[in-house]
Amino acid sequence: MTVSEARAALPEVLNRVADGEEITITRHGHPVAVIVRPDVLRSRSRAADLLDEAERLNEMLREAEKMPLSTGGISAEYAEELIAEIREGRDSR
Repeated sequence: MTVSEARAALPEVLNRVADGEEITITRHGHPVAVIVRPDVLRSRSRAADLLDEAERLNEMLREAEKMPLSTGGISAEYAEELIAEIREGRDSR
């Protein structure tokens, strides 16, 4: 839809957008704007944020794969001490 068409039919454009349609406004044949409902815009923004976070996590996993695994750990005795401390703290509440 051209700028002139959108200007002349703004109430109709708003009704179409409210019904879920996306309207692309063009100037000299080139897209310059897209009119969408606010909830659509927010959900796309949230989706983009989630995809960015997933990519960051994926990169962290790729980096972690390059590191050797630790074969150490804690002793059974130390694990039992930690469990006892946690239980003591929990039970003292």
